[in-house]
Amino acid sequence: MSKHHIIPITIKEKVETGLNYYPELKNIYIEFKFKKNIKKSTMQARPTFDSFFRSKKNRKFVILISEKFKISDKEFSTRDIPKDVFIGWIGHELGHIMDYKERSRFNLIWFGLKYLFSDNHIVAAERAADRFAVQHKMELYILKTKNFILNNAAITQAYKNRIKKYYLSPEEIMVLVENRNKLEEK
Repeated sequence: MSKHHIIPITIKEKVETGLNYYPELKNIYIEFKFKKNIKKSTMQARPTFDSFFRSKKNRKFVILISEKFKISDKEFSTRDIPKDVFIGWIGHELGHIMDYKERSRFNLIWFGLKYLFSDNHIVAAERAADRFAVQHKMELYILKTKNFILNNAAITQAYKNRIKKYYLSPEEIMVLVENRNKLEEK
């Protein structure tokens, strides 16, 4: 899609599908990178360290993707997640980048500190990323991701509870879609 995106070949098609919903990220440097393990997450978007010393328009971002995830003590390869579910996860992470890209340096640092120490801030940040994805018309992918997690008997209740606590529910997503569609009709 862009010379600004570094994507492993094994997930290139899925990532590019997600990126197509975010044309404003075309010239933003984003590296998609596999990592052995990410605590409490399957994917994680963040600015690179050197971005704190760059202007907003020259910031760089990384989306870390856990190589494996656990469902009921069984490990699975993240590459094997169903295609639409993976795209939904990517769409959510791109929503985080939309949220980060216009923040000031100080605001980004403050945002990161609050994310580490405030449950309420985690809720606000995760819901904002979901809202960005819905604004960019990725709701079908986001809903498939949520349904994959919430309706999968093999996924632990603790992980499901985390999703319910921090992220928009499928019902809240449908309300956002309805409101977006009403605005577009005007």
